[in-house]
Amino acid sequence: MKVLVTGGAGYIGSVIAARLLADGHQVTVFDDLSRGHRSAVPAGARLVVGDIRDEAAVLVALTSGACSAVVHMAALAEVGESVAEPERYDDVNAGGTRVVAQAALQAGVRRLVFSSTAAVYGEPASVPITETAELRPSNPYGQSKLDAERALAEAAARSSGRLSVTALRYFNACGADGERGEDHDPETHLVPLALRAARDGTELKVFGDDYPTPDGTCVRDYVHVVDLAAAHVAALEGLPAAAGVYNLGTGRGDSVLRVLEAARRATGLPLQQRVAPRRPGDPASLVASNELAATRLGWKPQHTLDDAVADAWDWMCRRPAGYGDR
Repeated sequence: MKVLVTGGAGYIGSVIAARLLADGHQVTVFDDLSRGHRSAVPAGARLVVGDIRDEAAVLVALTSGACSAVVHMAALAEVGESVAEPERYDDVNAGGTRVVAQAALQAGVRRLVFSSTAAVYGEPASVPITETAELRPSNPYGQSKLDAERALAEAAARSSGRLSVTALRYFNACGADGERGEDHDPETHLVPLALRAARDGTELKVFGDDYPTPDGTCVRDYVHVVDLAAAHVAALEGLPAAAGVYNLGTGRGDSVLRVLEAARRATGLPLQQRVAPRRPGDPASLVASNELAATRLGWKPQHTLDDAVADAWDWMCRRPAGYGDR
């Protein structure tokens, strides 16, 4: 297939683009490079610099690359930032998705896989979370992604069967694929923060140790970015028969303290920690049910938390000079 990957210069998007190329697909990356990195775009992919809110630019990228499929990754993805700038998140994430959907319809695209998030569930009534759980986002980021899912469902309905859509709700992405890893500024994700703290000898804040979990710290479902990439390829190749919504997680939760222990094992270094007050809106536990993805996509994660942390550390240690330059 000839595939347009929006946001393909970002952390997860670049790993997906590389996996698509390795599997024999042709890839055009569409990214504004505001948060992605030119150096992360894999060799063999064509890079088009543009904004997903620019319908003409998206349409040109699709038609010039003769793309019949889209993996839509481009988005803003920081919860705290979304609380401070909700209108911007609605504009980029929901509005940008509507533009991508309209351009895809005009270009005759048949398959679209969307990068969604477990944030659409908000505070779950129970775990593990299934795809039928109530959708009640607790922040503007989650709401913008839910609105984007609905926009794509409406576009598919308008297409009279020409466009098939799958939405993949990620839990906590982590790890590296060897050449590409997390490089956010500022960094807010636990795994790279823990590894940096171990490397630099700084203290890591643990936000709350009095949650109703086995060790009192928040529990999350950490899924390796390489497994996420495999899921996107499976979803893309499974369309239209496997169109739908799927959780992407390991089905196992790991606490903050377990992540810190994994970081100590990976680095061989001490890691100082300090308990800080809870952050508002942090659910105690978010763990995926991944049975639907296993049944309909044939996808099962192959990597453990220790694998992901070790791979992230390996990438951090040999991060090439100039990586992250735009």
